[in-house]
Amino acid sequence: MDLGLAPEDETFRQEVRAFLDAELTPELREAGSLTTSVFTDKDWNLKWHKILHAKGWVAPHWPKEHGGTGWSEMQRYIFAAECSRAGAPALSPMGLRMCGPMLMGFGTDEQKAKYLPRILSGDDYWCQGYSEPGSGSDLASLKCRADSDGDDYVINGTKIWTTHAHFANRMFCLVRTDASGKPQQGITFVLIDMDTPGISVEPIITMAGEHEVNQVFFDNVRVPKANRVGEENDGWTVAKYLLEFERGGAYAPGLRVAVEKLKALAGAEADGAGGSLLEGDAFKRKLAAFEVELDAQEITEHRVMTALSNGQNPGPASSMLKVVGTEMRQKLDTLAVEAIGTYAMPMQPDARQPGSNVAPVGPASSMTVVPTMLNNRASSIYGGSNEIQRGIMAKLVLGL
Repeated sequence: MDLGLAPEDETFRQEVRAFLDAELTPELREAGSLTTSVFTDKDWNLKWHKILHAKGWVAPHWPKEHGGTGWSEMQRYIFAAECSRAGAPALSPMGLRMCGPMLMGFGTDEQKAKYLPRILSGDDYWCQGYSEPGSGSDLASLKCRADSDGDDYVINGTKIWTTHAHFANRMFCLVRTDASGKPQQGITFVLIDMDTPGISVEPIITMAGEHEVNQVFFDNVRVPKANRVGEENDGWTVAKYLLEFERGGAYAPGLRVAVEKLKALAGAEADGAGGSLLEGDAFKRKLAAFEVELDAQEITEHRVMTALSNGQNPGPASSMLKVVGTEMRQKLDTLAVEAIGTYAMPMQPDARQPGSNVAPVGPASSMTVVPTMLNNRASSIYGGSNEIQRGIMAKLVLGL
Protein backbone atom coordinates (compact mmCIF):
# COMPACT_ATOMS: atom_id res chain seq x y z
CA MET A 1 0.00 0.00 0.00
CA ASP A 2 1.29 3.44 -0.95
CA LEU A 3 0.90 5.72 2.07
CA GLY A 4 2.26 8.75 0.24
CA LEU A 5 -0.06 11.69 -0.34
CA ALA A 6 -1.49 12.62 -3.72
CA PRO A 7 -0.53 16.16 -4.84
CA GLU A 8 -4.00 17.53 -4.01
CA ASP A 9 -3.84 15.99 -0.53
CA GLU A 10 -0.40 17.48 0.07
CA THR A 11 -1.80 20.88 -0.92
CA PHE A 12 -4.63 20.36 1.56
CA ARG A 13 -2.17 19.44 4.30
CA GLN A 14 -0.29 22.68 3.76
CA GLU A 15 -3.58 24.60 3.97
CA VAL A 16 -4.39 22.89 7.29
CA ARG A 17 -0.92 23.62 8.68
CA ALA A 18 -1.18 27.29 7.73
CA PHE A 19 -4.55 27.53 9.45
CA LEU A 20 -3.28 25.85 12.62
CA ASP A 21 -0.22 28.08 12.70
CA ALA A 22 -2.44 31.16 12.47
CA GLU A 23 -5.26 30.17 14.82
CA LEU A 24 -3.74 28.02 17.56
CA THR A 25 -2.77 30.51 20.24
CA PRO A 26 -0.08 29.65 22.80
CA GLU A 27 -2.85 29.25 25.40
CA LEU A 28 -4.74 26.75 23.24
CA ARG A 29 -1.55 24.82 22.53
CA GLU A 30 -0.81 24.69 26.25
CA ALA A 31 -4.31 23.40 26.97
CA GLY A 32 -3.83 20.75 24.30
CA SER A 33 -0.46 19.69 25.68
CA LEU A 34 -1.91 19.32 29.20
CA THR A 35 -4.84 17.17 28.08
CA THR A 36 -4.63 13.76 29.74
CA SER A 37 -7.89 12.25 28.55
CA VAL A 38 -10.10 11.80 25.49
CA PHE A 39 -10.88 15.50 25.24
CA THR A 40 -9.86 18.78 26.81
CA ASP A 41 -11.89 20.52 29.53
CA LYS A 42 -14.90 22.45 28.29
CA ASP A 43 -13.54 26.01 28.48
CA TRP A 44 -10.66 25.21 26.18
CA ASN A 45 -12.22 22.71 23.83
CA LEU A 46 -15.15 25.08 23.24
CA LYS A 47 -12.81 27.97 22.42
CA TRP A 48 -11.17 25.81 19.78
CA HIS A 49 -14.58 24.45 18.70
CA LYS A 50 -15.84 27.97 17.95
CA ILE A 51 -12.72 28.86 15.96
CA LEU A 52 -13.19 25.74 13.84
CA HIS A 53 -16.91 26.47 13.47
CA ALA A 54 -16.18 29.97 12.16
CA LYS A 55 -13.85 28.39 9.60
CA GLY A 56 -16.43 25.73 8.68
CA TRP A 57 -14.12 22.92 9.81
CA VAL A 58 -15.68 21.81 13.10
CA ALA A 59 -17.47 18.73 11.71
CA PRO A 60 -15.17 16.97 9.23
CA HIS A 61 -17.20 13.75 9.43
CA TRP A 62 -20.57 15.35 8.72
CA PRO A 63 -22.05 15.54 5.22
CA LYS A 64 -22.02 18.96 3.65
CA GLU A 65 -25.83 19.27 3.66
CA HIS A 66 -25.79 19.19 7.45
CA GLY A 67 -22.98 21.71 7.85
CA GLY A 68 -20.00 19.40 7.43
CA THR A 69 -16.92 20.00 5.32
CA GLY A 70 -17.54 17.61 2.46
CA TRP A 71 -13.96 16.40 2.82
CA SER A 72 -12.73 13.05 1.58
CA GLU A 73 -11.70 10.33 4.01
CA MET A 74 -8.06 11.18 3.36
CA GLN A 75 -8.63 14.87 4.04
CA ARG A 76 -10.28 14.02 7.36
CA TYR A 77 -7.34 11.78 8.21
CA ILE A 78 -4.86 14.52 7.34
CA PHE A 79 -6.78 17.05 9.44
CA ALA A 80 -6.78 14.74 12.49
CA ALA A 81 -3.06 14.06 12.06
CA GLU A 82 -2.16 17.75 11.75
CA CYS A 83 -4.28 18.74 14.75
CA SER A 84 -2.50 16.07 16.82
CA ARG A 85 0.88 17.20 15.60
CA ALA A 86 0.12 20.86 16.35
CA GLY A 87 -1.14 20.08 19.87
CA ALA A 88 -4.68 21.38 19.34
CA PRO A 89 -7.17 20.88 22.18
CA ALA A 90 -9.22 17.73 21.73
CA LEU A 91 -12.88 18.54 21.03
CA SER A 92 -15.70 16.79 22.83
CA PRO A 93 -16.85 13.87 20.65
CA MET A 94 -20.25 13.55 22.34
CA GLY A 95 -22.10 15.90 20.01
CA LEU A 96 -19.93 16.00 16.90
CA ARG A 97 -18.90 12.35 16.64
CA MET A 98 -21.81 10.56 18.34
CA CYS A 99 -25.09 12.41 18.83
CA GLY A 100 -24.92 14.32 15.54
CA PRO A 101 -24.38 11.30 13.26
CA MET A 102 -26.98 9.35 15.25
CA LEU A 103 -29.57 12.10 14.68
CA MET A 104 -28.78 12.14 10.97
CA GLY A 105 -29.52 8.43 10.87
CA PHE A 106 -32.52 8.19 13.21
CA GLY A 107 -33.74 11.65 14.21
CA THR A 108 -36.93 13.29 13.01
CA ASP A 109 -36.77 16.34 10.76
CA GLU A 110 -37.69 18.47 13.78
CA GLN A 111 -34.92 16.96 15.90
CA LYS A 112 -32.34 17.48 13.17
CA ALA A 113 -33.41 21.09 12.66
CA LYS A 114 -33.28 21.80 16.40
CA TYR A 115 -30.12 20.04 17.49
CA LEU A 116 -27.68 19.75 14.57
CA PRO A 117 -27.05 23.52 14.22
CA ARG A 118 -26.56 23.82 17.99
CA ILE A 119 -24.06 20.95 17.98
CA LEU A 120 -22.14 22.68 15.19
CA SER A 121 -22.09 26.04 16.96
CA GLY A 122 -21.20 24.58 20.36
CA ASP A 123 -24.33 26.03 21.95
CA ASP A 124 -25.29 22.52 23.07
CA TYR A 125 -22.71 20.52 25.03
CA TRP A 126 -23.66 16.84 25.29
CA CYS A 127 -22.97 13.97 27.66
CA GLN A 128 -23.81 10.29 27.30
CA GLY A 129 -26.21 8.45 29.63
CA TYR A 130 -25.36 4.80 29.01
CA SER A 131 -23.42 3.10 31.84
CA GLU A 132 -25.07 2.23 35.15
CA PRO A 133 -23.85 0.83 38.48
CA GLY A 134 -23.95 -2.95 38.41
CA SER A 135 -24.24 -3.26 34.64
CA GLY A 136 -20.54 -3.41 33.80
CA SER A 137 -20.14 -3.83 30.05
CA ASP A 138 -23.57 -5.46 29.77
CA LEU A 139 -25.31 -2.33 28.59
CA ALA A 140 -28.55 -4.19 27.86
CA SER A 141 -28.99 -4.89 31.58
CA LEU A 142 -29.64 -1.20 32.33
CA LYS A 143 -32.38 -0.45 34.85
CA CYS A 144 -32.91 3.34 34.64
CA ARG A 145 -36.68 3.37 34.24
CA ALA A 146 -38.89 5.55 32.02
CA ASP A 147 -42.64 5.25 32.70
CA SER A 148 -45.16 6.62 30.22
CA ASP A 149 -47.34 9.46 31.52
CA GLY A 150 -49.34 11.18 28.78
CA ASP A 151 -46.96 13.07 26.49
CA ASP A 152 -43.99 12.52 28.82
CA TYR A 153 -41.73 9.83 30.15
CA VAL A 154 -41.02 9.95 33.88
CA ILE A 155 -37.45 8.80 34.48
CA ASN A 156 -36.04 7.34 37.70
CA GLY A 157 -32.62 5.79 38.19
CA THR A 158 -28.97 6.62 37.76
CA LYS A 159 -26.13 6.73 35.23
CA ILE A 160 -22.44 6.51 36.08
CA TRP A 161 -19.04 7.40 34.56
CA THR A 162 -20.85 10.21 32.73
CA THR A 163 -18.05 12.25 31.23
CA HIS A 164 -18.49 16.04 31.48
CA ALA A 165 -22.05 15.76 32.81
CA HIS A 166 -21.16 18.67 35.12
CA PHE A 167 -20.58 20.83 32.02
CA ALA A 168 -23.31 19.48 29.73
CA ASN A 169 -26.67 21.05 29.02
CA ARG A 170 -27.89 17.99 27.06
CA MET A 171 -27.72 14.23 27.47
CA PHE A 172 -28.50 11.40 25.06
CA CYS A 173 -29.70 8.55 27.21
CA LEU A 174 -30.87 4.94 27.21
CA VAL A 175 -33.81 4.11 29.48
CA ARG A 176 -35.83 1.02 30.28
CA THR A 177 -39.42 1.27 29.01
CA ASP A 178 -40.30 -2.44 29.09
CA ALA A 179 -38.93 -5.21 31.29
CA SER A 180 -41.16 -8.03 30.06
CA GLY A 181 -39.09 -9.42 27.20
CA LYS A 182 -35.47 -9.70 26.14
CA PRO A 183 -33.38 -6.90 27.70
CA GLN A 184 -32.47 -5.34 24.35
CA GLN A 185 -36.13 -5.12 23.31
CA GLY A 186 -37.26 -2.87 26.16
CA ILE A 187 -34.81 0.04 25.78
CA THR A 188 -35.70 3.50 24.48
CA PHE A 189 -33.37 6.29 23.33
CA VAL A 190 -34.21 9.79 24.63
CA LEU A 191 -32.69 13.28 24.60
CA ILE A 192 -32.71 15.08 27.95
CA ASP A 193 -32.23 18.71 28.96
CA MET A 194 -29.81 18.65 31.89
CA ASP A 195 -31.57 21.53 33.66
CA THR A 196 -34.80 19.52 33.96
CA PRO A 197 -36.01 19.36 37.60
CA GLY A 198 -35.04 16.13 39.34
CA ILE A 199 -31.58 15.74 37.78
CA SER A 200 -28.55 15.88 40.09
CA VAL A 201 -24.89 15.40 39.19
CA GLU A 202 -22.34 14.08 41.69
CA PRO A 203 -18.60 14.20 40.91
CA ILE A 204 -16.34 11.17 40.69
CA ILE A 205 -12.65 12.05 41.11
CA THR A 206 -10.43 9.79 39.02
CA MET A 207 -7.17 8.12 40.00
CA ALA A 208 -5.45 10.95 38.16
CA GLY A 209 -6.99 13.43 40.62
CA GLU A 210 -9.30 14.96 38.02
CA HIS A 211 -13.02 15.68 37.94
CA GLU A 212 -13.92 14.34 34.54
CA VAL A 213 -16.64 11.76 35.21
CA ASN A 214 -19.79 11.83 37.31
CA GLN A 215 -22.79 9.92 38.58
CA VAL A 216 -26.12 11.35 37.44
CA PHE A 217 -29.35 10.74 39.36
CA PHE A 218 -32.90 11.00 38.01
CA ASP A 219 -35.76 11.58 40.45
CA ASN A 220 -39.12 11.74 38.62
CA VAL A 221 -37.57 13.58 35.70
CA ARG A 222 -40.15 14.41 33.04
CA VAL A 223 -38.95 14.14 29.44
CA PRO A 224 -41.28 14.89 26.50
CA LYS A 225 -41.90 11.92 24.23
CA ALA A 226 -41.04 14.28 21.39
CA ASN A 227 -37.44 13.86 22.63
CA ARG A 228 -37.47 10.15 21.85
CA VAL A 229 -35.23 9.07 18.98
CA GLY A 230 -36.56 6.09 17.06
CA GLU A 231 -39.43 3.94 18.23
CA GLU A 232 -40.27 3.13 21.83
CA ASN A 233 -38.49 -0.06 22.95
CA ASP A 234 -36.22 0.06 19.88
CA GLY A 235 -33.48 2.22 21.39
CA TRP A 236 -31.01 -0.65 21.17
CA THR A 237 -30.95 -0.26 17.40
CA VAL A 238 -30.16 3.45 17.74
CA ALA A 239 -27.53 2.81 20.43
CA LYS A 240 -25.68 0.23 18.34
CA TYR A 241 -25.56 2.62 15.41
CA LEU A 242 -24.16 5.40 17.61
CA LEU A 243 -21.55 3.09 19.14
CA GLU A 244 -20.11 2.36 15.71
CA PHE A 245 -19.07 6.02 15.57
CA GLU A 246 -17.83 6.07 19.18
CA ARG A 247 -15.63 3.02 18.65
CA GLY A 248 -14.22 3.85 15.27
CA GLY A 249 -11.86 6.59 14.22
CA ALA A 250 -8.21 7.04 13.47
CA TYR A 251 -5.78 6.14 16.25
CA ALA A 252 -2.55 6.15 14.24
CA PRO A 253 -2.11 9.94 13.86
CA GLY A 254 -2.28 10.53 17.62
CA LEU A 255 -0.05 7.54 18.30
CA ARG A 256 2.56 8.87 15.86
CA VAL A 257 2.70 12.15 17.76
CA ALA A 258 2.85 10.31 21.10
CA VAL A 259 5.80 8.22 19.85
CA GLU A 260 7.75 11.39 19.05
CA LYS A 261 7.01 12.73 22.52
CA LEU A 262 8.13 9.44 24.02
CA LYS A 263 11.41 9.60 22.11
CA ALA A 264 12.02 13.08 23.50
CA LEU A 265 11.32 11.85 27.05
CA ALA A 266 13.56 8.79 26.66
CA GLY A 267 16.29 10.86 25.04
CA ALA A 268 16.40 13.14 28.09
CA GLU A 269 16.49 10.29 30.62
CA ALA A 270 19.95 8.98 31.61
CA ASP A 271 20.42 5.21 31.46
CA GLY A 272 23.00 5.09 34.26
CA ALA A 273 25.78 4.11 31.90
CA GLY A 274 26.62 7.49 30.39
CA GLY A 275 23.98 7.44 27.69
CA SER A 276 20.27 8.04 27.38
CA LEU A 277 17.43 5.57 27.83
CA LEU A 278 16.58 6.00 24.16
CA GLU A 279 20.03 4.71 23.22
CA GLY A 280 19.75 1.58 25.33
CA ASP A 281 19.20 -1.70 23.48
CA ALA A 282 16.34 -2.90 25.69
CA PHE A 283 14.26 0.27 25.29
CA LYS A 284 15.05 0.54 21.59
CA ARG A 285 13.75 -2.99 21.04
CA LYS A 286 10.48 -2.20 22.81
CA LEU A 287 10.04 1.01 20.86
CA ALA A 288 10.87 -0.65 17.53
CA ALA A 289 8.34 -3.43 18.18
CA PHE A 290 5.71 -0.82 18.94
CA GLU A 291 6.43 1.11 15.74
CA VAL A 292 5.98 -2.08 13.69
CA GLU A 293 2.53 -2.50 15.25
CA LEU A 294 1.79 1.15 14.56
CA ASP A 295 2.64 0.72 10.87
CA ALA A 296 0.17 -2.16 10.71
CA GLN A 297 -2.51 -0.10 12.47
CA GLU A 298 -2.02 2.80 10.08
CA ILE A 299 -2.31 0.56 7.01
CA THR A 300 -5.49 -0.98 8.43
CA GLU A 301 -6.96 2.46 9.06
CA HIS A 302 -6.26 3.38 5.44
CA ARG A 303 -8.05 0.22 4.28
CA VAL A 304 -11.07 1.18 6.37
CA MET A 305 -10.93 4.69 4.90
CA THR A 306 -11.16 3.14 1.45
CA ALA A 307 -14.29 1.24 2.47
CA LEU A 308 -15.83 4.36 3.99
CA SER A 309 -15.07 6.28 0.81
CA ASN A 310 -17.22 3.76 -1.02
CA GLY A 311 -20.21 4.58 1.17
CA GLN A 312 -19.98 1.79 3.75
CA ASN A 313 -20.47 2.52 7.46
CA PRO A 314 -17.78 1.42 9.95
CA GLY A 315 -19.51 -1.86 10.92
CA PRO A 316 -17.38 -4.44 12.77
CA ALA A 317 -14.19 -2.74 11.57
CA SER A 318 -14.84 -0.08 14.21
CA SER A 319 -14.57 -2.81 16.85
CA MET A 320 -11.26 -3.99 15.45
CA LEU A 321 -9.77 -0.51 15.33
CA LYS A 322 -11.03 0.22 18.83
CA VAL A 323 -9.39 -2.90 20.30
CA VAL A 324 -6.04 -2.48 18.63
CA GLY A 325 -5.90 1.30 18.95
CA THR A 326 -6.71 1.41 22.66
CA GLU A 327 -4.36 -1.43 23.56
CA MET A 328 -1.54 0.18 21.62
CA ARG A 329 -2.21 3.42 23.48
CA GLN A 330 -1.85 1.57 26.77
CA LYS A 331 1.41 -0.04 25.65
CA LEU A 332 2.79 3.35 24.76
CA ASP A 333 1.69 4.76 28.12
CA THR A 334 3.65 2.01 29.88
CA LEU A 335 6.77 2.87 27.91
CA ALA A 336 6.34 6.56 28.75
CA VAL A 337 6.10 5.82 32.48
CA GLU A 338 9.30 3.76 32.17
CA ALA A 339 10.97 6.64 30.35
CA ILE A 340 10.34 9.30 33.01
CA GLY A 341 11.58 7.08 35.85
CA THR A 342 11.27 8.64 39.30
CA TYR A 343 9.37 11.64 37.92
CA ALA A 344 6.37 9.31 37.66
CA MET A 345 5.86 9.66 41.41
CA PRO A 346 4.75 13.31 41.96
CA MET A 347 1.00 13.97 41.84
CA GLN A 348 0.56 17.46 40.35
CA PRO A 349 -3.05 18.18 39.32
CA ASP A 350 -2.73 21.91 40.06
CA ALA A 351 0.34 22.26 37.87
CA ARG A 352 -1.53 20.65 34.97
CA GLN A 353 -4.07 23.48 34.69
CA PRO A 354 -3.54 25.82 31.72
CA GLY A 355 -2.09 29.10 32.96
CA SER A 356 -1.08 27.62 36.31
CA ASN A 357 1.77 29.29 38.20
CA VAL A 358 2.52 26.07 40.13
CA ALA A 359 5.99 24.87 39.18
CA PRO A 360 6.14 21.22 38.07
CA VAL A 361 8.33 18.74 39.91
CA GLY A 362 10.86 17.73 37.28
CA PRO A 363 10.52 18.39 33.54
CA ALA A 364 7.17 19.88 32.54
CA SER A 365 6.86 17.21 29.83
CA SER A 366 6.76 14.46 32.44
CA MET A 367 3.85 15.66 34.59
CA THR A 368 1.09 14.47 32.23
CA VAL A 369 2.54 11.00 31.67
CA VAL A 370 1.07 9.15 34.65
CA PRO A 371 -2.33 10.92 34.56
CA THR A 372 -2.57 10.03 30.87
CA MET A 373 -1.68 6.42 31.64
CA LEU A 374 -4.29 6.25 34.41
CA ASN A 375 -7.00 7.82 32.24
CA ASN A 376 -6.23 5.55 29.31
CA ARG A 377 -6.74 2.43 31.42
CA ALA A 378 -10.43 3.13 30.83
CA SER A 379 -10.07 3.28 27.04
CA SER A 380 -10.34 -0.49 26.70
CA ILE A 381 -13.56 -0.40 28.76
CA TYR A 382 -15.62 2.57 27.59
CA GLY A 383 -17.49 2.39 24.30
CA GLY A 384 -17.99 -1.30 24.99
CA SER A 385 -15.12 -3.19 26.60
CA ASN A 386 -12.53 -4.79 24.35
CA GLU A 387 -13.84 -8.18 25.40
CA ILE A 388 -17.24 -7.18 24.00
CA GLN A 389 -15.54 -5.96 20.81
CA ARG A 390 -13.83 -9.32 20.36
CA GLY A 391 -17.20 -11.01 20.68
CA ILE A 392 -18.59 -8.72 17.95
CA MET A 393 -15.66 -9.54 15.68
CA ALA A 394 -16.01 -13.26 16.32
CA LYS A 395 -19.67 -13.14 15.32
CA LEU A 396 -19.72 -10.63 12.46
CA VAL A 397 -16.27 -11.15 10.93
CA LEU A 398 -15.41 -14.79 11.67
CA GLY A 399 -18.98 -16.11 11.72
CA LEU A 400 -18.50 -17.91 15.03
